[in-house]
Amino acid sequence: MKVKSTTKMKFRRSYERKTNYSKRIALLKSKKPRLVIRKTNTKIITQIIKDEENGDTTNVCALSTELKKFGWKYGTKNIPACYLTGYLCGIRAIKNKIDGVIVDIGLHTPVHGSRIFAVVKGALDAGLKIKVGEVALPKEERIKGHHINKEIESQLEILKKKIIEEMK
Repeated sequence: MKVKSTTKMKFRRSYERKTNYSKRIALLKSKKPRLVIRKTNTKIITQIIKDEENGDTTNVCALSTELKKFGWKYGTKNIPACYLTGYLCGIRAIKNKIDGVIVDIGLHTPVHGSRIFAVVKGALDAGLKIKVGEVALPKEERIKGHHINKEIESQLEILKKKIIEEMK
């Protein structure tokens, strides 16, 4: 006599708390590219990913550590660095003929004015079309780095020009 199990196992990534499958399916149903934003202890990773039949493909990627080659001399995980990373990703996306995306923040908690929304603000300023409420985006003083150092504002504009020049 066979014994049938009464419990149903979750997917491995679900019980390891790495993937929320209900959110993922909702994002994939939109058929738009996803702006995937991930935070680590030292940097921010942004990618634009398209869902295809054979699996996801990464079309554009930008890391906050790349800002160092443009002359950024501050931290790579603060709000101005996140903004510039989103701006870099947005410029690269427009160069690859991607205009509209949806935001995928994964398992990160959406906090208004946080680093994740600084990335979104940078991508918006680069010219990507993203549906997001203005309340969620950080204030202009935070993006310009007044809470860290007054010199960041001038370097922010210089780096934005360097990013645009490199993408031409």
